[in-house]
Amino acid sequence: MKNGQLKPAYNVQISTNNQLIASYSIHQKTTDITTLKTHLSQHIKALGVKPTSVTTDAGYGSEENYQWLEEEGITAYVKDRDFDKKQHKASQNKKFYKTDQFIYEDQTDKVICPQGHSMKNIGIRQRITATGFKHDFTRYRTTKCGSCPLQGQCNNGYHTKTIELNHNLNRLRTRAFKRLNTKKGIQKRKQRCYDVEPVFAAIKHNHHFKRFMLRGIEKIHIETGLLALAHNLRKKAA
Repeated sequence: MKNGQLKPAYNVQISTNNQLIASYSIHQKTTDITTLKTHLSQHIKALGVKPTSVTTDAGYGSEENYQWLEEEGITAYVKDRDFDKKQHKASQNKKFYKTDQFIYEDQTDKVICPQGHSMKNIGIRQRITATGFKHDFTRYRTTKCGSCPLQGQCNNGYHTKTIELNHNLNRLRTRAFKRLNTKKGIQKRKQRCYDVEPVFAAIKHNHHFKRFMLRGIEKIHIETGLLALAHNLRKKAA
């Protein structure tokens, strides 16, 4: 990168159990969010066993991943990007009216704004991700903003306000949030920190491996396998 740093070319994903590497996968993607399905599919194919549950950080909390885990029957202890904010409600900014401050009424399929105005369903808008996953957003609108004393804060002076809700994502996030705050969920969150992170630390810092020596994803896959094997042998020997 011409500043003494190395530009990452591969994204290495690992599954661990008691700091032993159970499986690994190599990706040429900059973010973790699109690697979960591929990684776990390879894990299941290689070991012939489907995990009963998966624990990850917030980097994997997407509707596509939640939905896939639910369909596969794998219990998701997966944070979403707002999980830590939800844990500290006092720190949330209430000044500007965000979507999560609007109340959805399931029976009437209406949304109630913080000032008590009703917002009607005006249709669904669909977005398709780069992976081909379809997100359905239901749109709700109110025309009573003109008489609202907080119009300037909430709606920037417009006479109507429209919000979009992804009901499926909200359902999946709510289930994950409740699950993560159970006694078992808290234990799994703590375990992830001292189960996965030390493995990367041991490889990079204790054994000074910070750069692949080979080139090409097939060779990198072999090199990562040798690293995983060496790490597991060291752990067992210790």
